[in-house]
Amino acid sequence: MQYPTRTPPVGERPRARSALVSVLAANMLVDALEVSATLVALPSVGDDLALSVPQLQWLVSGFAAGFGGLLLLGGRLVEHLGRRPVFLAALLVFAAASLVGALTDSAALLTVTRVLKGGCVALTAPTGLAIVMAAVPDGPARRRAVSLYSFFGAAGFCAGLLLSGLLTGSGWRWTFAFPAPVALLLFAAGLVLVPRDRPGPRPAAGDRWRAGTAALALTATVLLLVYGLAGLGAPAGQRRHAALAFAGAVVCAAVLVRAERTAARPLLRTALLRHAPLLRSALGAAALNGSYTGFLLIATLHLKEAGWSPWQTALAFLPAAAPLALSALYSARIATRLGPARAVAAGAAAAPLGYALYPHTGGGPVHPTDLLPATACVGVAFVLAFTALHLQATSSLPPRLQSAGGGLYQTCVQLGAALTVALTSALITAGRGPALWLVTLVGLAGAGVALRGLAPARGRHPPVPGSPRLPDPALPTTDGRGHPSVPTRKAL
Repeated sequence: MQYPTRTPPVGERPRARSALVSVLAANMLVDALEVSATLVALPSVGDDLALSVPQLQWLVSGFAAGFGGLLLLGGRLVEHLGRRPVFLAALLVFAAASLVGALTDSAALLTVTRVLKGGCVALTAPTGLAIVMAAVPDGPARRRAVSLYSFFGAAGFCAGLLLSGLLTGSGWRWTFAFPAPVALLLFAAGLVLVPRDRPGPRPAAGDRWRAGTAALALTATVLLLVYGLAGLGAPAGQRRHAALAFAGAVVCAAVLVRAERTAARPLLRTALLRHAPLLRSALGAAALNGSYTGFLLIATLHLKEAGWSPWQTALAFLPAAAPLALSALYSARIATRLGPARAVAAGAAAAPLGYALYPHTGGGPVHPTDLLPATACVGVAFVLAFTALHLQATSSLPPRLQSAGGGLYQTCVQLGAALTVALTSALITAGRGPALWLVTLVGLAGAGVALRGLAPARGRHPPVPGSPRLPDPALPTTDGRGHPSVPTRKAL
């Protein structure tokens, strides 16, 4: 569907269309590097602000909680406000939060900026893809645009490693400040290039209130769970705070359920919760992303103790991140040739093997050869399972549910990272070994879920009537207005 604009549609002006896609892809790159850049900078932040590991992990889990908590609401905002205002407003907030985070000495304020940035990425990443789908005509031009957009998302993790390795040596604040001017430049370009679109009908006040309540309750539930899980490693006298956080999470979850059950249009369609392939893929992706992020947290702190510089740490992680970036344009072909279920199972098995191969004990010097078997296995896992999980999640959904299914899938991916990182930080206080065993068990749980996809189809949930056999892997599943779902490196 083409929306009215005050100027000729971007799709009719090839030069403007190319510029628009370039701006959106550059924004995707900035979004995707947020997690990896922060991970490399964590030890420097901890040293400068005197933060414990449970406090430090908030810089990773807070971002994931903001991303996952607002992702479903983002589709509703785009639908009712329009793509252009949501995208541009999120860029401005993202830039402001980056600048504040770089300048503050308060751990609490720094955490708030990370949650805000996660919420902004929940708006800019899928909305940017929706703009591409609406502005670029169907055919080879759209395929190229989507491929470029997806490639920059996959390459962003590598870019974040290298950028943070370079900047953190001069001070962690440069790593946190870098996105601010870039986001402002993209905002200025977006004012000129992003086409205007007509928002949908304004919902009733009650529906707006329930949708906002549900999104805030989901985010609060996750944040309280993160606080409680991270607090399990605290001294016995302080664990009552963790118990209170868990109780608060239960209350917020009840508010979420109540808001969703009474909403005329709930954020989460209950039909999706009965669809086994989607749930299996979402749980598998949450386990893969969560265990991987927890693993990188452990390795980052370990290498800091071993005397490695931020730049050396970034290079050590490249074997785990670079294979996906290099194969991003071919990952859909790999998944379809092997079959999504087989590719997911193979990738899910490779990840916990990598975690098990990482040194569990010892505090002496660490050599690159000690890390390579583990990081190489993780790199192979993402090449095999990254796109295959997404295809498996949405391939049997009818078009009317694919956008909502993609939103649920990406939400689970982010929540898996937030919760696993929090529990990992609690176990690190008991030593590197217990924390590594945790991420290995989480990875094995994901592998177990993946293996169910290889079981005979008899007795399992049948495809939803009207479902396609398999979507074209070169194109995202989207309705063009809500949440299109092309996986990115930061969000499987």
